[in-house]
Amino acid sequence: MSLEAALDPAVSAQSKSDGRYEQREGVELAFIAALQHLPARQRAVLTLRDVLGFSARETAAVHETTPVSVDSALQRAHKTVDERMPGQTQQQTLHHLGDEELSQLVVRYVDAWERNDLDAVVSMLAQDARMTMPPLPTWYSGREQIAAFLRGSALADFKRWRLIPTAANGQPALAGYLWEAQTAAYIPCCLYILT
Repeated sequence: MSLEAALDPAVSAQSKSDGRYEQREGVELAFIAALQHLPARQRAVLTLRDVLGFSARETAAVHETTPVSVDSALQRAHKTVDERMPGQTQQQTLHHLGDEELSQLVVRYVDAWERNDLDAVVSMLAQDARMTMPPLPTWYSGREQIAAFLRGSALADFKRWRLIPTAANGQPALAGYLWEAQTAAYIPCCLYILT
């Protein structure tokens, strides 16, 4: 922390808040990686030990095994999670971009979406982009799959959108309003969280 941050309580509070976002995001990413890539036993051990704070002995009792076996499963789980963690958290990426560049990206994205410009939207996505729509069990991976979905659904020619930039959980987000011909108005439809 800088001297200025140490002397100014508002700066210090913001630095602590930013640190908590980064720490929370790291935990969330690790948990998602664990859920997606770990075998059931390693997932259970990781959850009991790292999330719930069980000791090796308590975890071993739950699994009817030994603490040594639990520690081995936890080591393998940590290795798998570490291999799948990105080199940089989203919060670090956002700080690196800066407010001005991030604002410009959001404006370009909103403009492309509101014009139903599928090519422009897709060109802004990373090659390994993913789109999910909780609570629906759909998951699109990669630009081509996302483009196919958007073409037939969200960015179909007959749809008209208004997107209002906002934030959710420290991430850029867009409140989506879809034009409804019956009421001749934009109605709330969804919240897009950009990561």
